[in-house]
Amino acid sequence: MSGSAVQVVFKNIHRPNSHTLAVYQEFGGYQSLAKALTMAREDVIDEVKRSGVRGRGGAGFPAGLKWSFIPKEDARPKYLVCNADEGEPGTCKDRDIIRFDPHLLIEGMIIAAYAVSSEQGYIYIRGEFYREAERLQAAVDEAYAAGLLGDNILQKGIRFHLAVHRGAGAYICGEETGLLESLEGKKGQPRLKPPFPANIGLYDCPTVINNVETLAAVPDIVLRGGDWYAGLGVAKSSGTKLFSVSGHVNKPGNYEVELGIPLKTLINDHAGGVRGG
Repeated sequence: MSGSAVQVVFKNIHRPNSHTLAVYQEFGGYQSLAKALTMAREDVIDEVKRSGVRGRGGAGFPAGLKWSFIPKEDARPKYLVCNADEGEPGTCKDRDIIRFDPHLLIEGMIIAAYAVSSEQGYIYIRGEFYREAERLQAAVDEAYAAGLLGDNILQKGIRFHLAVHRGAGAYICGEETGLLESLEGKKGQPRLKPPFPANIGLYDCPTVINNVETLAAVPDIVLRGGDWYAGLGVAKSSGTKLFSVSGHVNKPGNYEVELGIPLKTLINDHAGGVRGG
């Protein structure tokens, strides 16, 4: 499934029952959350800034910078929303994270929520991903039962609740403000900007919206350090990236590689080259 020597978001997917809490914790799952809760919120944001990780949903905006836009002294509730409405043709990377390693996404969301002082999160998942939504909900239920979600996470007095929301198959809801409109029960249509979601987002409150792959990178960034992640990839495009390769190649699939790889190398060395040579 992956073709990179360095694996961040696909590091667990080859393991049997990788979607379960038991297997996730067996291989270090939620250690990053435990570390994050010993850090100041601002320090978590700074670590993500230092990593240079950019939004993996397409816009490429620096994730740590986006988090820092949330007003700290604002009394309104702050929301964290995961965009799992993966509707682009030929794209199925986020779907595999949810299918094989949902707890990696959940852990990334709890850390992000702690960093921006959010107590309520939503995962907006594409309506056609029926089985993935089931698996994701099962993982959320496991996290609640283990005290990893709820009113007293890891007995630290930290509160964060998470809900899975299934969309209805509207492509436009992959755009973040159209997603927010849909999540509020309205017709999924993009909003005019400004104002931006960091100030006027879900229910007119400060909101962070990140892609599945972006949030799934957060646990390793916090655990291993932003400088470690920044050392992967190339300048201004650090880290790894999931590429969905399909069509006339010998080994179609999702591949995790460091950013900066030539397209020819991705197709030939990882996807087995073009059929027929």
